[in-house]
Amino acid sequence: MINYIYNIPHAIGSNVLNLFAHIGKISIFFYEIIICTFTLPLYFKTFFNQVIKIGYNSLPVIGLTAFFTGSVLALQIYVGGSRFNAESIVASIVALGITRELGPVIAGLMLAGRVSASISAEIATMKVTEQLDALTTLSTNPIRYLVVPRVLAALLTLPILVLIADIIGIMGGFVVGTQSLGFIEQSYIKNTFDIIQLNDVISGLIKAAVFGFIVAFMGCYHGYNSTGGAQGVGRSTTKAVVSASILILASNYILTSLVFNS
Repeated sequence: MINYIYNIPHAIGSNVLNLFAHIGKISIFFYEIIICTFTLPLYFKTFFNQVIKIGYNSLPVIGLTAFFTGSVLALQIYVGGSRFNAESIVASIVALGITRELGPVIAGLMLAGRVSASISAEIATMKVTEQLDALTTLSTNPIRYLVVPRVLAALLTLPILVLIADIIGIMGGFVVGTQSLGFIEQSYIKNTFDIIQLNDVISGLIKAAVFGFIVAFMGCYHGYNSTGGAQGVGRSTTKAVVSASILILASNYILTSLVFNS
């Protein structure tokens, strides 16, 4: 019984120390990325390759997700609005929901599942096979060569992907609204453009840039700090996806509060 009581504060203290250790590692890793980003040399070829891999190759899955999200959102709003004789709000709510929230959040989560896992597995494999040590031996900073191009590529491409996702998502709502729910095309388009303001689109793009950084940063961090061989690669991939997804949802709340409460 005494040993059990003693183990409780020991476990709490151990978890707290581990938490601060992880915060310290993340802070140092972030600092190194900032230093390498604003100093030479910069590997532009690697950067453009990551733009294609992270941005262009993610377009089909994000486009399909946005289209069906807009479609089902229109259906749900129509069903809910019909209970209050407010079916006409479908176009407005779809436009605001996609541009403010669902566009950047869905795109960020899809990128976390596709890109963060890929980045983490790639860098973790290089870590356990000592390729990172080989880069250091060749006087090449692994963070400058591997991490910075991926972080910059995700930071710059996700806002573009979200802008495309916004258009496709609103189009999905338009198709369902006009073909299944009986809305007049001209009226639906007019209601959409009347409700959308520039601030709605810009706030979504700001969120997308933050989400893109989170996705690439967490993938690189967990891959770079992977240990334990092949099993460590699997663990780092899982941690990257889970941590990126949680941070995306948490930062979405914070950014929404800052942008729309101000």
